[in-house]
Amino acid sequence: MYIRRHLQNAVSKAEKMFGAVLVMGSRQVGKTTLLRNIKSGLPYITLDDPMLLASAMSEPGTFFMAIQPPVVVDEIQYAPQLFPQIKMLLDAGGGKGLFFLSGSQQHHMMKNVGESLAGRIGVLNLLGLSLREIGGIDFDMPFHPDDEYIEARKKHLAPIEYKAVWDIIHRGSMPAMSAGEEMDWQLFYAAYAKTYLERDVRDLAKVGDGVAFLKFITAIAAMTGQLLNQASIAREAGVSQPTAERWLSILRASNLVYLLQPYHNNIVKRAVKTPKLYFLDTGLAAYLTRWNTPEALRNGAMAGAFFESFVVAEIFKSYTNAGVLEPPLYFYRDKERNEIDLIIQRDQTLHPLEIKKHADPKAGDIKAFAMLDKIPGVKRGKGGLICLYDRLLPLAGKDVVLPLAFV
Repeated sequence: MYIRRHLQNAVSKAEKMFGAVLVMGSRQVGKTTLLRNIKSGLPYITLDDPMLLASAMSEPGTFFMAIQPPVVVDEIQYAPQLFPQIKMLLDAGGGKGLFFLSGSQQHHMMKNVGESLAGRIGVLNLLGLSLREIGGIDFDMPFHPDDEYIEARKKHLAPIEYKAVWDIIHRGSMPAMSAGEEMDWQLFYAAYAKTYLERDVRDLAKVGDGVAFLKFITAIAAMTGQLLNQASIAREAGVSQPTAERWLSILRASNLVYLLQPYHNNIVKRAVKTPKLYFLDTGLAAYLTRWNTPEALRNGAMAGAFFESFVVAEIFKSYTNAGVLEPPLYFYRDKERNEIDLIIQRDQTLHPLEIKKHADPKAGDIKAFAMLDKIPGVKRGKGGLICLYDRLLPLAGKDVVLPLAFV
């Protein structure tokens, strides 16, 4: 069963602007399915096929003579030799929407894209399924807690039961887990971790010790929703800090981990400058940290961190699905531990958000918002508390309670 992806609107816009469109994302998030569904009439090439890959690598100059564009090319990162050929074909013809590419190894691929196809390619980022996509909701406006967004979102609401929230968080965002198939959660994520270790990571980082990397990625999952601590992660995995930094860069490039940057400027002297780490697929994070059931996760010590990670990932997806590669998302924390979970910046205005897993919102939940009022030259806009309360309601001043269904 194909679940309609919101990114397809961004693909349609990009193909009118560029000769090539590249859809990046981690394994099994649905890149191939997306392109094959929206470009079903085009020839399809996958470089997972060893014969096609050998041809692309040994004879890149003639590769597109047999299969002429427009064309869909899957796993393009395996044959970087094709990027100069795509450039020459685009320069010669000047057409739009001739190449639709997908790739899951952004770490090395973007170097080739930058060198060969700058200005000729639209780059898009596909993450796992969003809550909107799982619910079949077409609404695709990037999340923002202002009146315009809230009024528009009201027309496309699908209330979510409390228990269902934790089922979804535990299940994760991989399309295979939501496509109506009978999938064993344990077996799926065990196979995913093994495939990722043996295929992508060893290609990218030449990891010799799979056990150390598994310890590393597990330490990363256990730190979701916390300030990044490279030294602690390196100790947990038993590797050097430079190795941990290199491996983390691969997880980020593979869209498994997101580093939320802190908000600070020259005036804010006491703000921390360390990013917060979020594991983008809560299902994989739950598998790695051994929360084996939704009930155990909901009642466990990491419930708050997982809920916050889930909400941040959903907001992040609302931007990437609209074609925004670098969403204007930040957090605030100072040396006195005053913290605002998320800040959305728009037109030099900061919109603060607090994220709580409870269903009994209180004005005290957003007391840290007042920290923004103390920063000279900063304008604070409408903010909100995202939680499991089931109704939109005023909270304090212009700030509101936003049920999860509004994300």
